[in-house]
Amino acid sequence: MKFCFVKLKQSFCHAGQGIKEAFKQQNFRLMFFMAVLVLFLSFLFKISFWEWLIIVLLIGLVLVLEILNTAIEKLLNFVSPGLSDQARVIKDLSASAVLIICLFSSIIGLLIFLPKLIFLF
Repeated sequence: MKFCFVKLKQSFCHAGQGIKEAFKQQNFRLMFFMAVLVLFLSFLFKISFWEWLIIVLLIGLVLVLEILNTAIEKLLNFVSPGLSDQARVIKDLSASAVLIICLFSSIIGLLIFLPKLIFLF
């Protein structure tokens, strides 16, 4: 049983190292900052349970996709140091996935927060 907990602890340590690596990326830091801002606004405007559910889910999705995008880019840089056309297309596809979720998250954020902001004025 102790062996199981040692492996679990190692898994968490590796995951923590991955998060530290993600914070080295400017885009991840920007998205994390935006997530903190959205969470602050969520507290400030006292959003509903369902709005919280959507906000938290989208924040997690955006951050996870950005980490996966970074992992794909690093893997391609390792496997194919010179930028081949195939590597470029893969990187572009990966980045476009992050862009799409960010755009849709922004739209949903506007749908949630814009009525609350308009109500203030």
